[in-house]
Amino acid sequence: MVWTRALLLALLPTIVLLIVLAGVESAAVRNGKESEPKESSKSVFMPASDASNFFKRRSRRSPSDYEEYYEQRVKVSTNERRREYLEEQTTEYENYLEEDRNEQHERSREKTEQYREFNYDGQYPRYPHHRYYA
Repeated sequence: MVWTRALLLALLPTIVLLIVLAGVESAAVRNGKESEPKESSKSVFMPASDASNFFKRRSRRSPSDYEEYYEQRVKVSTNERRREYLEEQTTEYENYLEEDRNEQHERSREKTEQYREFNYDGQYPRYPHHRYYA
């Protein structure tokens, strides 16, 4: 029972406000016949055509846009430097691999040549499969 009284007392001011404000017209809406806006006072709203012209004239870059442009340039240059560095590292690694492969190939060729020279006794040609049979 106590909670229903507390609820009604809380809702009573809200109901009174709604009843009182229902009869009041909105202050933002005026009839155009009663009073015309004065030319000397600045109006808050402007016609749509003037507003679009205003925004067209304001399309120049603002300082914040320049800062964003500068930040973007810094990011682009940083990415370019990073790409060049990685490309250089890749090139160096590929050169190293190529030299290493060439050295291994040369060593294996020399070993094969030494083995053939050591084991060749002169009786048979080096490559019998290249001989023609008569």
